[in-house]
Amino acid sequence: MQEAKPFDVAVIGGGIVGVATAMALLEKPGRAVVVLEAEPRLAAHQTGHNSGVMHSGLYYKPGSLKAQNCTTGREAMYRFCAERGIAHDRCGKIVVATSQEEIPALNRLEERGRANGLDGIRRLAPEAIRELEPHVTGVAGLHVPTTGIVDYTEVTETFARIVREGGGEIRTSARVAGVRRETGGLVLETAQGAVKARNLINCAGLQSDRMARLCGVNPGVRIVPFRGEYYELAPDKHHLVRNLVYPVPDPQFPFLGVHFTRMVKGGVEAGPNAVLAFKREGYAKTSFSLRDTFETFTYPGALRLFAKHWRMGLGEFYRSFRKRAFVRALQKLLPEIGMDDLEPGGAGVRAQAVGPDGAPIDDFKIVEAERMVHVLNAPSPAATASISIGRSIAGMAERNFELK
Repeated sequence: MQEAKPFDVAVIGGGIVGVATAMALLEKPGRAVVVLEAEPRLAAHQTGHNSGVMHSGLYYKPGSLKAQNCTTGREAMYRFCAERGIAHDRCGKIVVATSQEEIPALNRLEERGRANGLDGIRRLAPEAIRELEPHVTGVAGLHVPTTGIVDYTEVTETFARIVREGGGEIRTSARVAGVRRETGGLVLETAQGAVKARNLINCAGLQSDRMARLCGVNPGVRIVPFRGEYYELAPDKHHLVRNLVYPVPDPQFPFLGVHFTRMVKGGVEAGPNAVLAFKREGYAKTSFSLRDTFETFTYPGALRLFAKHWRMGLGEFYRSFRKRAFVRALQKLLPEIGMDDLEPGGAGVRAQAVGPDGAPIDDFKIVEAERMVHVLNAPSPAATASISIGRSIAGMAERNFELK
C-alpha cells in the first residue's frame, strides 16, 4: 500500500552509515524518516562483517573527508559507547616494520598521523615493541593509542533504537526494486509495497552504484567487491597478541595487509586477505553471481585495476586457498604462530568503488541530485566515523532538500 502521507526522507540501506544518517536527520524533531533495509535484519553486510576496529586516522591523507570524519567521528563514537553502555576498549595498536625497506613507509605514516592530530603517537624501537607485544618482532614500529575495538552491530542496533524513539521507522525485508518521480516527490517500489518520500538518501553500500542508476543517476564509478577472509587464534594462543598488531601497508593498494585484532567479545582475529569476490554479498570462497561477475569483468575500470595489480591479486588468491601462505604472512609479525594455531574465522566483503581509469576511490564519494543524495563510496573508517558521517550527510540533505 502507498503511504497516505509521504515521508520527508527515505534512507536506503540499514548498515551503520544509513542508520546513523537517519539518527542525525531526526535530531531535529518533527521529521518523517524511514530506513529501508533489503535484508531481514540491520547491519547484515559490511557493518556486520566488520573487524570491529575504531580507527585512529593514521592512514588517511590530511584534509581528506576520511581524515576529517575519522578524527571527529572516533571521539564521538567513544563518547556514544560510554554513554550507552556499549562494550568497547581504547586499547591502542602498533604498526610494525619487519624490514629496513619498510622504514620510509613507516616514516610517512608517522608524518600523516601527526598531521592528523593523533594524540600520543610514538615511535618504537625493537625493545619497545616487545614491551607492548612481547611475541611480536620488528625493526621499528608506531604505537597509536587512540585505536580501539567495539561491536558495530550492537552500535547499529542502538542507533536504530534512537531512530525509533525519535519517531522514525525502520523497515527490514524492504528491498527497493524501483524508483520513480511524481509531483512533489518520489515513489519507491519495495518488497513490502510502495513508499512515498519527498527525498531519498542512498546508503546501499555494496549495491549503492546500482541504486544510483535505478534512480536515474550516473554514479561515475562501479562497485568492485573484495572479500576479506579471517582466521582466529586458537584459545590457547590468545596470549600471543595483547591488542592490535598491523604491518606497514603497501601505499599502492587500498588494503592494510593481514594483521591481528583482539575482539571486544573475546578472541583474536588474524587477517584479512583481500581477494576479488565473484558475488557482491558472497562470504564463502564458492559464492558466485553471474550478474556480479559479468558486471565486474565488463567494466573497463576493473580491468585496468586488475592489469596494474595482477601480481598482488594472484598472491591474495594463493593465500586464500593455501593456509600455509597465510600463516607465512602472519609469521612476519608473529614468528611463533603455527599452522595448528589458526582456526577458520569469518569473512567480509568490501564495497570498493573504482573509477573508469582503474583507480580505486580512496576517499568518500557522495553525489547529489535533485531530491537525492547518493553515498557511493564509504570505505573504512566509515563505521568508526559513522556518527560524524551521518551528520555530514544529513547536512547535505538539509541544504539539498530544504528540510525544515
